[in-house]
Amino acid sequence: MTRRANGEGSICQRTDGRWCAAIVADDPVTGKRKRTYFYGKTRTEVRKKLRGAQERAEVGAPVRDASATLGSWLAEWRDTSLAASNRRPTTKVLYATLSRKHLEASELADMPLDKIRPRHIEALVQSLRDKGLADSTVRQVYTILRGALDIAVRDGLLARNPAAALKRPAVERKEAKHLSADEVAALLKAAEGSRYHDMLALIAATGLRRGEALALRWPDVDLEAGTLRVKGTLARVEGELVVSEPKTKQSRRTLPLSPALVSLLDRHRRTQAEERLRAGNLWTDTGHVFTTETGTPIDPRNVLRAVTSAAEKAGIDGVGVHTLRHSAATAWLEAGVHLKAVSELLGHHDIAITGDCYGHVSEAASRSAVDTLSDALGL
Repeated sequence: MTRRANGEGSICQRTDGRWCAAIVADDPVTGKRKRTYFYGKTRTEVRKKLRGAQERAEVGAPVRDASATLGSWLAEWRDTSLAASNRRPTTKVLYATLSRKHLEASELADMPLDKIRPRHIEALVQSLRDKGLADSTVRQVYTILRGALDIAVRDGLLARNPAAALKRPAVERKEAKHLSADEVAALLKAAEGSRYHDMLALIAATGLRRGEALALRWPDVDLEAGTLRVKGTLARVEGELVVSEPKTKQSRRTLPLSPALVSLLDRHRRTQAEERLRAGNLWTDTGHVFTTETGTPIDPRNVLRAVTSAAEKAGIDGVGVHTLRHSAATAWLEAGVHLKAVSELLGHHDIAITGDCYGHVSEAASRSAVDTLSDALGL
């Protein structure tokens, strides 16, 4: 007997009157040849099913989608593909948390993979919105689901990704909250005497992210040249303080330091040397610029508490650490610094992000721009 070709099938009628089609094809998951059956009330019905299975086999897809539930697949995806990915540790933790909370606990979790259609995913997205989740969170949940189903397609569990038929949920961009130069100065004044003052001042003057400032090490600071290099970001991941690579190539950047910042960091280094002497054997030499009294990295939550306390003392509401970064960007733009230069200083992946976040200018800056052009035109 000759060996059946991959995807070759046959059709017959059973004794109970139903029609049956069988196909022998390579299983893309195991690599072994497997016989799969399809049933229908008419010959035409099973012929259509057989033809669809043959088309899938020809392109190396499974002849039939897996019947495992979405919830079980997501749990497996978390422990394997997500864990092995090159995403940042903080992103892995975030994706795992959102998957457990909004996908594996959803009604869609009990549905077999082969039964999920784009309309089911649309319903899931709408249910998340109805719960009042932020647009950014809804988009992240969709991104996680689409990514996990992409892996299912890769592994031969699905022929196509039903989430790929939908557009990513939209996120309305909001202009970032910022403070005036006087308000920033008042906040820094209120933070004087705190061990976090120098860090807050550096963030306010350079637009560093909180995690970037916390990960900064002395070898990355050149006081003679007046520069610092952003090479990492610090965050708390599953109870541990972890320094990881910046998210994008643009985030790895060199920033100039003003003479005032050089002096501030020089004083800070001398103060840190005195703390090291006092700590003695308790000191842990991590090389970080900003540390606790014993040299260990600072918890990001403590920086937030410090800026919140300083803002309250200065009589300013709704301020976070990121507000200082936003304020620096706004000040640069209102001073006439080119948008591309501001984008590079901030380490944005795309100049469009900078434009969306900081598309506003103050009334004074707008009036100055119009007046300047009018004068140039001789009006």
